[in-house]
Amino acid sequence: MDHADFKAWLDRYVDAWRLNDPIAIGDLFSLDVRYAYDPFSEAVVGRAALVASWLTDPDADGSWTADYEVLAIDGDTYVAHGRTRYLTDDRAAVDREFANVFVCRFDDEGRCREFTEWYMRRRPEAIPD
Repeated sequence: MDHADFKAWLDRYVDAWRLNDPIAIGDLFSLDVRYAYDPFSEAVVGRAALVASWLTDPDADGSWTADYEVLAIDGDTYVAHGRTRYLTDDRAAVDREFANVFVCRFDDEGRCREFTEWYMRRRPEAIPD
């Protein structure tokens, strides 16, 4: 997998998230994937468990935007960074914004077999009353 392949995978990741389609989600990951939503939580193990996890409490269509770019590739380790923005209920403004880093490893078929997300929430510019 090269830079262009990883970028295409990231675009498919965003599409799968947007669609909440179990086939699109599952196609991204190996059967034995280990997916950690953050570096401190236990990873979800296995494609079926991960698809179920993604679909447990899906984000509403149009309630967020996301963009991710390739940051680095070193051997079998692929790193992406980007932003996720959750919008207000009326979709007129950003409610919460996160900076994300994904650390991934892939199998020979281009499916992610290991995924860890690191993220930080943007602090509010002013403390609410």
